[in-house]
Amino acid sequence: MSIDQIRRGLQDYEPTLVDDDVERRAAVAVVLRERRGEPEVLLIHRADKDGDPWSGHMAFPGGRMDPEDPHIEFVARRETFEEVGVSLDRAPVLGRIDDLQGRNAGKPNSMVISAFVYHVAEPPAQLVLEEAEVQGAFFFPLWEMANPDRHVRRQFHETGEWEFPGIVVGDPDLHVVWGLTYRFIEVLYGAVGRTFPGGWAEGWDPQRPEGR
Repeated sequence: MSIDQIRRGLQDYEPTLVDDDVERRAAVAVVLRERRGEPEVLLIHRADKDGDPWSGHMAFPGGRMDPEDPHIEFVARRETFEEVGVSLDRAPVLGRIDDLQGRNAGKPNSMVISAFVYHVAEPPAQLVLEEAEVQGAFFFPLWEMANPDRHVRRQFHETGEWEFPGIVVGDPDLHVVWGLTYRFIEVLYGAVGRTFPGGWAEGWDPQRPEGR
């Protein structure tokens, strides 16, 4: 599937949005480039940081909305430039996917995260990392994320004895996509009509021994 096919798929997709008055909002940018006719997605390895609920995670560029930010999509653009030096000012928005809620979903202190998909025709040759927030970043083939050989089920530092689905995108001990980023990828696949193996859409339950 090409960038153009992803664009057409997202044009017909109606994302599920959280329109309630929510105090804590954040946004992420799903940044795509095309290499040899195949889309690749930008992933960051967040810095290990006390007080950050996503410390050390693989993620999309993004962050919290500040009071001075004019709208939520602006946050995705701002954070991407601050974290990895990629300007999205001229990058078309291919579409928006579902809003997701972070920890304590449904409670007054929960955070709503919005996701916007962009196409960057010519990203910078070298990413400029904001070291306080990001310890690494790279592009990864989007459709390779559906490769069953990359899918794992494991415990993470924050999950105790519960196991969650993940995708190995590099070093198996460091570069595993899971949690919210995993869910956003799953939603993106569904939005453009592609099958994504396993995970939340198929009834994953971390409290059950086999996840089902």
